[in-house]
Amino acid sequence: MYELIREDIISGTLGPNERLKVADLAERYGTSTNPVREALQQLRGEDFVIMEPNRGARVRPIDEAFVRDIIEIASLIEPALTRWFVSIATEDDIVQLEAIQAEIEALNFADPTLHGELDTRFHQVIYDRHYNRHAADLWWRHREILRAISRRFTTSLSRRVAVVKEHHALIEAIRLHDADKAARIIAGHVEGSGRHIIEQMRLARTTTSARKSLT
Repeated sequence: MYELIREDIISGTLGPNERLKVADLAERYGTSTNPVREALQQLRGEDFVIMEPNRGARVRPIDEAFVRDIIEIASLIEPALTRWFVSIATEDDIVQLEAIQAEIEALNFADPTLHGELDTRFHQVIYDRHYNRHAADLWWRHREILRAISRRFTTSLSRRVAVVKEHHALIEAIRLHDADKAARIIAGHVEGSGRHIIEQMRLARTTTSARKSLT
């Protein structure tokens, strides 16, 4: 239930600031009210849903500010997770990263969904063993949010080139056990991804406005 409602919010099927009535959602998704209440609480915790006293729940707009906030948090978390990974990385880890990167390049962004899965696997190699499970879990939740939002847009050629270049540079920094360099690379990687999503959101908004002005 949580995944269904979240996907409808991200896709815009449930629009910005739309009221979320438990009974209506239960009927919409063919379930009882308890799973809906639980899903709304979880979505509230992830900032997808706003709950106000005496006014119920509504959809938080998935806008540039929402993405910016997530990216700012990721820019703090991911370099720290990466720095720790460098201290424990083995040759097997590097081989695994190189194998996933080879799959990413062979796919060449032809299937956005599969690319997102491969890219997530790449970063999971780095983050999944971290001792701070709260930080790793927060990364995962934010990663899933950004991946879902990104599905709405096409990845530009310049961003595709940058992703490949940054992944290779990251692998090399890990191979050299250069934690500072690896942290800098991942910080730039996160910021670049965030800028790209925001740029695509702005472009989509401009295109929609232009279409409306012609009708």
